[in-house]
Amino acid sequence: MSSMKAVQISKPGGDFELVQKEIPEPIENEVRIKVQACGVCHGEALVKEGTFPDIKYPRVPGHEVVGTIDKLGSNVSFWERGQRVGVGWYGGPCLECEACRMGDPSACTSFLTTGISFDGGFAEYMVVPIQALSMIPRELNSLEAAPLLCAGRTSFSALRYSGAKAGDLVAILGLGGLGHLGVQFARKLGFKTVALSRGTDKQELAYALGAHVYIDTESSNPAMELQKLGGARVILATAPNGKAISDVINGLGFEGELIVVAYPGEPIQAFAWQMLGERRSIKGWTVRPAKQVSEDVLGFSVISGALPMIEVFPLEQAALAYEKMMTAKVHFRAVLKVGD
Repeated sequence: MSSMKAVQISKPGGDFELVQKEIPEPIENEVRIKVQACGVCHGEALVKEGTFPDIKYPRVPGHEVVGTIDKLGSNVSFWERGQRVGVGWYGGPCLECEACRMGDPSACTSFLTTGISFDGGFAEYMVVPIQALSMIPRELNSLEAAPLLCAGRTSFSALRYSGAKAGDLVAILGLGGLGHLGVQFARKLGFKTVALSRGTDKQELAYALGAHVYIDTESSNPAMELQKLGGARVILATAPNGKAISDVINGLGFEGELIVVAYPGEPIQAFAWQMLGERRSIKGWTVRPAKQVSEDVLGFSVISGALPMIEVFPLEQAALAYEKMMTAKVHFRAVLKVGD
């Protein structure tokens, strides 16, 4: 049996291990993908540290995957060998929960997660349920397309389905992997775009990405600065910092929404009075299914030119890419180049 290179984690808290594994075979309603690129996301920490329930180890992480279909399982008719496809966080519905049994798999409460429920893209090949597949536009190269399948689709869909309309004030908290895309999407969607980040190091970048206003959260009160601008209709929180998120709540305007897409390790603190008087709200955001969101953001990126800024690593340097991502030293999304 032929083998492939893969990077796996054998136990919670374990190291990234470069290993040789058997090339997997697709079964019914699955395809095999020859991986070209895979983004490195903060979600990989769930596998690395074992904080996601019921992970079966060893597990190959990676849920921002672009590659070509190499082999079809049985009962696959729409997809073809040689097609370039993408796979994101959403790995398909469970088909067993109440929502799935009621015929609404988009509301599945136990959906599969790429790189957690099944092996992900830190490998030369992977097997994927067909419900997880998205088409990749020919105009996008695989390395740039990969981060759009998680970071891109999350920030884009959160803004697109928010209550903001063209011309409204929208603030992006954080200028990291999600935030640098959020600023681009907000500007391209027609919002008055405000970027919020610590210090002045990223001020020039924020304006280059399309921000109309930059607010340094270290030298000013960001909530007060947003109120001077009229109050934000939407604040998209992409920075995984509970205090920073809490500090901007008062920057929301009337019926303003704080949309949280980051995973801070500490609580977000809010008082009832902050919500009641201005009818503000705080909500989390995640995305599914694959076609509805992934293909939308990929297409929007083509027509708008909003693309991730990436740092490329070989598969063998997955551990380094992960470390730089977790310590915010990557510029701005780490992507593993796995194959051609």
